[in-house]
Amino acid sequence: MKKKMRILWLSAISCNGNTHSFLNYPYMETFLDDFEFIYHPVIDSKYLLQDIVSKLISCDILLIEGAISREFKRADVSIVDIIEKYSKIVQKIVTVGTCATFGGIFRESGYKNTSGLHFDQEKQIENFKYLLDKTISISGCPIHPEVLVNTLYAIKKSTTLRLDGFLRPKAFYAYTVHNGCTRNEYFEYKVDNHKFGELEGCMYYEHGCQAPFTHGSCNKILWNEVNSKTRAGLPCMGCTEPSFPRQNLFSTKKNMSIPENLPVGVSKRAYLTLAGITKAFKIDRLEKKLFDD
Repeated sequence: MKKKMRILWLSAISCNGNTHSFLNYPYMETFLDDFEFIYHPVIDSKYLLQDIVSKLISCDILLIEGAISREFKRADVSIVDIIEKYSKIVQKIVTVGTCATFGGIFRESGYKNTSGLHFDQEKQIENFKYLLDKTISISGCPIHPEVLVNTLYAIKKSTTLRLDGFLRPKAFYAYTVHNGCTRNEYFEYKVDNHKFGELEGCMYYEHGCQAPFTHGSCNKILWNEVNSKTRAGLPCMGCTEPSFPRQNLFSTKKNMSIPENLPVGVSKRAYLTLAGITKAFKIDRLEKKLFDD
């Protein structure tokens, strides 16, 4: 019988959205042949939460879902104390979701002293600094189940993962959600006469799409192997980024008609140059679809 890696899934201040996203992984039976949960808040596990808190159960990987605050408790014990106890025995720690990574929605809600494990939005914090070398971040609201599962298999196989500055695997976060978007031709020619749910038109210039400056794999690894927000006609909300959630998600904030947030790596000067060139083009093939009834 092959040895399974043992996982502890801790739920901190969470809506359990990442848990439910994970449950949509289409090959769960195969996954559970290679991994076992000593505790999971939803999946049947060998131990109860009270066992996890009162004892020290051997495990290999600690998964943390939800924002972290010392005041928040599980089984009458601070979540910080539980993390500290198990961090000493596991091989790796994975923050599951934007709340566990950056603080996310619960940080914005005003819950006291709340952050991610290593980051308060973009700022690195001192808490758990000694665990930086053990940690991998999987941001997203919710996470894509395949990103999490592929990361866990990389750990199991002792594969060296190249990480970005927020400890996210570059294999999934080195490019932007804009990469692979089926609306890129509309983006290039600044065709943004878009209505939600329709297949034509870019949503960046007027409708708040954050795909050009959001790191993620949504248009590379499709959700449910079928779709993504931008393909379905909804602007990217930037849910993998430290600043999530932003206000006014469905409008593009501008300064003198220039989007405040430009695509990653594009300077204001370069943007103005490209915009000036683009205005010289009129692509009837693209615009006809938008205006035909």
